[in-house]
Amino acid sequence: MHTVDMTPLGLFLSAGWVGRSVILALTAASIWCWVAMIEVWLGHRGLNRALKAASCGEAPALLAGVERAGEEAARLHIAAESVAERRARIAEAMGREADLVMMRLERGLPALAMIATAAPFIGLFGTVWGIMSSFMGIAASQDTSLAVVAPGIAEALAATAIGLVAAIPASLGYNRLSAVLGHAGQRLRHHVESRAVALGIGPASPTHGDG
Repeated sequence: MHTVDMTPLGLFLSAGWVGRSVILALTAASIWCWVAMIEVWLGHRGLNRALKAASCGEAPALLAGVERAGEEAARLHIAAESVAERRARIAEAMGREADLVMMRLERGLPALAMIATAAPFIGLFGTVWGIMSSFMGIAASQDTSLAVVAPGIAEALAATAIGLVAAIPASLGYNRLSAVLGHAGQRLRHHVESRAVALGIGPASPTHGDG
């Protein structure tokens, strides 16, 4: 009796070129998903450490651009500028750099959103194609035995499973990391506001800007 290899490698080798392409694409998407999640999580941890160090009076490298923008804005003197306006200008300059920091940390999130959205549909396509392959195999051989039907059905189920394996972590990771980065972004904005207040107290440079 002919047996069907139901191992992952066996299913891959028994699949047609479309099925193999779907499985490879979903496997690559799953790997990409985990790489993106690890990258974003490490970036989040780095930002937390930087904010903690900054609160202790240190100058972390991650926030160097933010601090430099604030110091440069603080050195600029604009005639007839109130203290509140000076602090707002410093905060705006630091905020632009802080936005760049957050953009770098969040660059993996679009990939997670895309995988979470697309992977189930790619898996569904593989499922439909596998079932079609099964029907075509039955029609060609006029045989409804398990040996004829099983490879296509197994290929279809494998595509569905791999699609879910890619999509579920991507969806959960996107939601969780979006939340923690949102919280980190609030802490960064609070740091910017605090530093803007501190820098706005100090004396300005005698150099005049356009007022």
